[in-house]
Amino acid sequence: MSLLLAPYTLRHLTLPNRIAVSPMCQYSSVDGLANDWHLVHLGSRAVGGAGLVFTEATAVTADGRITAQDLGLWNDAQIAPLQRITRFITAQGAVPGIQLAHAGRKASTYRPWLGKQGSIKPADGGWTPIGPSSIAFDPQHTAPIEMTKAQIDEVIQAFVDAAHRALNAGFKVVEVHAAHGYLLHQFLSPLSNQRRDEYGSCFENRIRLTLQVTEAVRNVWPEELPVFVRLSATDWVEDGWNPDETVALAKRLRALGVDLIDVSSGGTSVNAEIPTGPGYQTRFAAKVREESGIATGTVGMITEPMQAETILRTAQADIIFLARELLRDPYWPLHADDDLGGNKATWPAQYQRATSRANPIHESDLRD
Repeated sequence: MSLLLAPYTLRHLTLPNRIAVSPMCQYSSVDGLANDWHLVHLGSRAVGGAGLVFTEATAVTADGRITAQDLGLWNDAQIAPLQRITRFITAQGAVPGIQLAHAGRKASTYRPWLGKQGSIKPADGGWTPIGPSSIAFDPQHTAPIEMTKAQIDEVIQAFVDAAHRALNAGFKVVEVHAAHGYLLHQFLSPLSNQRRDEYGSCFENRIRLTLQVTEAVRNVWPEELPVFVRLSATDWVEDGWNPDETVALAKRLRALGVDLIDVSSGGTSVNAEIPTGPGYQTRFAAKVREESGIATGTVGMITEPMQAETILRTAQADIIFLARELLRDPYWPLHADDDLGGNKATWPAQYQRATSRANPIHESDLRD
């Protein structure tokens, strides 16, 4: 039997399979509100058979957005549009998940398809970002304001408040985003964190904020539902955040009640040289899983069902996160069932007459 297509249980929650829609920014909100685009984008992947469907990085504060068009959950008005989405995802048999995030020094930027780089200045509709230290991501980005202890406390509370709203919105899995060079990762990495207080310098201090945010979220998230944390396993830069530190942090997160580490990489340094290729990040998920004893998810150039199946069968990870491949083919999980001979996946009733290999039909049978 295929592991990829088998149910997977975390706490009291059972996923119908081990295929997860990785958080993918859509840059399509107004005032942080979900809209029809988000419903169709996320709903299509649920219809396509993914077991766990994550929103994009959802900002816990307005100034924590990557762009002004990011999804947000910093006020109660943003709950109802998300409820519409979680209801639809759940009705398709999938599990809705949300990734909570703060962009830190990488906030207030342009939507990527505009072809403009760097920060949008306050005079042009942007805002001044915050971060662990006043170090810009690159020369085109504004140097952030170094956060005070009061601002750090406000961010922790913002994650807690967003988690409450996420639960009210119907989400069953919450993920704390501490990867890809955003705020929590900025505190983790010595490349972006040069503080000399209790939040900087040594490893114990640099991981403090991620631990505090995660513990606070776990404390308000129901005991029967899982909490994930996304980590970049390496900065891909000498003297940056590294895989051994990731393992050490994963052990601490496991002790706080985290159920799975979503293992990615990079994002803190614009000069990082990343050797991409099929499954190029999977070895980090395997390392974290083996050395910390926590479940892991893996992501990055996983495109073939047998590739995903092999990752699971060789105990390199417990969940497969897909991003680009699910943009190319929202029905990848249903096709994977055919490829792996699972015979478990069920196409939506509305599509079955057109997709059944056992009972092919003529186009004329698909009447208007």
